[in-house]
Amino acid sequence: MSQPAAIAPDLAQRLAEHLAAEGGQISFADYMSLVLYDPQGGYYASRDRQIGPQGDFITSPHLGPDFAELLAEQVAECWDRLGCPDPFQIVEMGAGQGQMAADLLRHLKGAYPDCWRVTQYQIVEISPALAALQQARLAAAAAATDRVVWTHWDSISPGSIVGCCLSNELVDALPVHRVIWQAGQLQEIYVTSEAGQLVDRVGPLSSDRLASYFDEIGIDWAAGHYPEGYSTEVNLAALDWLATVADRLGRGYLITIDYGYEADRFYHPSRSGGTLQCYTNHAHHNDPYWQPGQQDLTAHVDFTALERWGDRLGLTTLGFTRQSLFLMALGLGDRLMALSGGAGLARPDDVHHIFQRRDTLHRLIDPSGLGNFGVLIQAKGLTDAERETPLTGLSTPAGW
Repeated sequence: MSQPAAIAPDLAQRLAEHLAAEGGQISFADYMSLVLYDPQGGYYASRDRQIGPQGDFITSPHLGPDFAELLAEQVAECWDRLGCPDPFQIVEMGAGQGQMAADLLRHLKGAYPDCWRVTQYQIVEISPALAALQQARLAAAAAATDRVVWTHWDSISPGSIVGCCLSNELVDALPVHRVIWQAGQLQEIYVTSEAGQLVDRVGPLSSDRLASYFDEIGIDWAAGHYPEGYSTEVNLAALDWLATVADRLGRGYLITIDYGYEADRFYHPSRSGGTLQCYTNHAHHNDPYWQPGQQDLTAHVDFTALERWGDRLGLTTLGFTRQSLFLMALGLGDRLMALSGGAGLARPDDVHHIFQRRDTLHRLIDPSGLGNFGVLIQAKGLTDAERETPLTGLSTPAGW
């Protein structure tokens, strides 16, 4: 349980006011939105060192340039498949500290100069602290200085994007509702305060969308498979985000990379406690009320929901794969082979560097970690021929 002294005073006041205004309880989605994104006290909005070795967690771009460089290979292929449009728009949503953008643009400039020349890179970022870090990093990146702008969805016209929309570990941080199967019905877990501490309270569903969500993905709560007290999460914010992207994308691709499962695994009866996790100092636990605003809260992504709602919104699913297969198909295996052959070995002390590089590449495809992340590629406005020709990242890598 949280202790009042652990909450930033401004955040504690806004949380108390919000609870009072809503009759003493709020949905977990409202709570998560406040403690992560409040402009003054929220985790993402006020802190600038959450990500990386000195922060609370590490993302793929922080392990080195390889992830972004291989993603750039896929982006360049998308540009070619679209008929080499000028301008070619890349929209990154939730750009972290800007590392992926810097490495991706640098690789495009070196390997695909014609694509880089017509690229306009837009970053949609709601955290002022992270936007400042991104601007500082990209101002020092020669390939990015005249290519990157920061924007908001309200400033992007419907159907105006021709290119690629990218997100890496964004959807898992969107606010989720928590639900529970109790007394033969689906109910919701709310947040309330008792004796100065934040606690759960169970009540009726706050929105009909929560019930229809499970109808859409084929989960039947009344079938007798789910034990009493089974709890899980529903990410309605992800569907709203998807609708916004689909509205702004006129012709091109949406690449979503995150940790998560398809619906039958996400809502498997054995996963009785859901997927909600709290992260701080590279450790995780399951108390979302511990030091609000000072820890990250995440939940796995239901990729089936993104596919089903995407289809409604005109986003055709081109394929779903795992990050390990995606990166191997795009050339990570070739990089490993080159290291095994001693590529770049000029001095005996380079052996240590090669071992480090090999370890980094293996971490990107580790099936127990980053390699098990999902990669969903959807598209809009493509011709039949463009849809039917598989993208390289969705092909089966040699030897797998």
